[in-house]
Amino acid sequence: MPHLLKPVSPRRPPSLSDRDAKAPGSLPRGDALKEALAHELERLTALQAVFYADGRRALLVVLQGRDASGKDGTIRTVFGACNPQGCQVTSFKAPTPTELAHDYLWRVHQAIPPRGMIGIFNRSHYEDVLVVRVRNLVPAATWKKRYDQINAFERHLTENGVTILKFCLHISKDEQREQFLERLTDPTKNWKFRAGDLDDRALWNDYTAAYRDALKKCSTPWAPWYLVPGDNATARNYMVTRVINETLQEMDLAYPRAPKEVLALAEKLRK
Repeated sequence: MPHLLKPVSPRRPPSLSDRDAKAPGSLPRGDALKEALAHELERLTALQAVFYADGRRALLVVLQGRDASGKDGTIRTVFGACNPQGCQVTSFKAPTPTELAHDYLWRVHQAIPPRGMIGIFNRSHYEDVLVVRVRNLVPAATWKKRYDQINAFERHLTENGVTILKFCLHISKDEQREQFLERLTDPTKNWKFRAGDLDDRALWNDYTAAYRDALKKCSTPWAPWYLVPGDNATARNYMVTRVINETLQEMDLAYPRAPKEVLALAEKLRK
């Protein structure tokens, strides 16, 4: 199978250049890539079914990325292959007054999936070292402490049965412009466009620095970051699905064995 993403190395964090947004040359192209994605989606359907039945672990998938980086599209395509009763999607927007009255991880902890479930975060607790940092919403002395706090939080989760995969969907500045133009000219999409999206685009370099620090400081053995080239949606979806599948495959999942009294019911039905 072609190209499996490797976790981000804190020793060699990605530059997050436009080149990093391009699909790797090792991937197939055209119909071959679509076929590879279809194969991985079929694998995910089967693996998620046994993961749900096995019920011993939870899986948390974190999707971060700039506006128009493909978070919604990834959720639709990748997790569209899963049984909906075994998935839960949480979208983290600006915190409410109630959420602001608690520590910044309070709302996140409430959304952690239970065992047997796959939880998908559309944005996440990393907003508190990204937008909070770039927009100067809290003092630097506050957000700088959060990298260690997040690492400790994620370690706590993994030591209590939650496997964590974090995907940074990375697009180039040109691709974001094209996605914005498509949204603005499409009446089925322009309703969700915010003027603030352009404000964030003007802070491109500041967000790049914030993302690099988040990847460098919080890609850990227990909760790795994966940098996903996002300019090609099919390649993006293939690479995310493949990492999830390989992670589930390594869990040694199995359907629970039915009790003898349940199996005996088959004989009664045959009579």
